[in-house]
Amino acid sequence: MPAVLNFFDTYTLIAILEEIVPKQTFFRDRYFPTGEGDIFASDKVLTEYRKGDRKMAAFVSSRASDIPMERRGYAIHEYQPSFIAPSRLLTMDDLQKRGFGEALYPGMNKAQRAARLQADDLSEMDARIVRREEWMCAQTMIHNACSMQTYIDNETKGEVLDVKFFDEVSEHTYTVAKKWDADGNIRGDVTAMCRMLSRRGLAAADLLLGTDVAEVVLADKEMRELLEKTSGIIIGEVNQQLTQYDGVVFIGQLNFGGFHLNVFSVDERLVDDDGEDKPVFPADSAMVTAPACGHLMYGQITQIDFGSTEYTTYAKSRVPKLIVDQPNDARKLRLASRPLAAPKNYCPYIFAEKVIGVDP
Repeated sequence: MPAVLNFFDTYTLIAILEEIVPKQTFFRDRYFPTGEGDIFASDKVLTEYRKGDRKMAAFVSSRASDIPMERRGYAIHEYQPSFIAPSRLLTMDDLQKRGFGEALYPGMNKAQRAARLQADDLSEMDARIVRREEWMCAQTMIHNACSMQTYIDNETKGEVLDVKFFDEVSEHTYTVAKKWDADGNIRGDVTAMCRMLSRRGLAAADLLLGTDVAEVVLADKEMRELLEKTSGIIIGEVNQQLTQYDGVVFIGQLNFGGFHLNVFSVDERLVDDDGEDKPVFPADSAMVTAPACGHLMYGQITQIDFGSTEYTTYAKSRVPKLIVDQPNDARKLRLASRPLAAPKNYCPYIFAEKVIGVDP
């Protein structure tokens, strides 16, 4: 007798979810990948980061055998990741009408349509969580912290959760002496930002530019003259091309004081909690960093599964749950996640705010 697959079982829903190919996003996938050990079997996660090591080994006298080396200190913090849990209701009305993308005469029964809607709902909820994670990663890089407004329902705001990766003052910012669109020193400023990282023993590999800044850099007279092959100074090549990330253009690789940086123009946009379309990265700012400078961690999810009276805990990045409202003949599908974006080292990114434009 063939086995009957229960589409309402949590493990079956997890298996369906794992078949969904998530959309790639720039900040989340390039700078905050999730690796082995980043999914915690606990309600809280541990973040630990240290400053780069630049100390030299000591010369040893002939009368001594060795010089003990101290272990590098590091900061370790315990956080309870924020809870993200979008859901979608499935009613009898949804089962009666033709779904988006269905054939005009599909011949589907209610069970088949419910299974299809269930898979589509999981995919759409996962996409929304990915966009929230993308926002979280970008905020962490821009502020070296993240402030998260929680909601009790669609209208009522709850508490604000703050996570920061510094003590008193963060050392991840740089201020230009003169605006880049007012004859500022673009190459000098970017080189200084790279050196702030290299002095800490950290890599400088990427230069992220807001869209307005990218236009200023490409139109800069000095940059254009140096890019001419007859200048005798090789600073790289501009070869603009689209990337696999929405709203992100790879401009080329440029040399800033010996630092060969991959230059990106970032115009990624998301819709915030108020329904406003906003840029993920400020159009008038710049940042120097390196891929995999941070990681995206997840805490466990504990819930009572459908058909059970006991709590079950899942150490997963995504945990689905089916909720049945029998009095109202409705089913609700929820997808939960507990993400936290954190740097791997102390301030592995340098952010320069408002490098163009007139200050108010």
